[in-house]
Amino acid sequence: MTAESSADETPSGAALLEITQHALEDLKALEPVVLDVRDLSSVMDWLVVASGTSSRHVKSLADNVLMKAKERGVRPLGIEGERVGEWVLVDFGDVVVHVMQPAIRSFYDLERLWSVQAAQPQEI
Repeated sequence: MTAESSADETPSGAALLEITQHALEDLKALEPVVLDVRDLSSVMDWLVVASGTSSRHVKSLADNVLMKAKERGVRPLGIEGERVGEWVLVDFGDVVVHVMQPAIRSFYDLERLWSVQAAQPQEI
């Protein structure tokens, strides 16, 4: 936050992305990836995918993201999967965070799904 910004100012999407990345790094998230999906989605700007080593680690990573965002006055639009801890989704609107156990991450392969460029129209 700069000296000119007020303490109750809501961070921009880019600032929220940075908060999210630092929160994941703080607790040693495995293989964090940020995907810029602005050209692919009107719902979000960035998709963050990271892994945790266990359900406890996944829950802790998601909780840290929530805590760091809350410190900056940001509340999530939704949270899913926090009870089980295999895959926790935290939706901040512009930034959507997926924290998963490695097997779940590999199975759903969100990075590949969201990285695929739109197919060219085919002639009939």
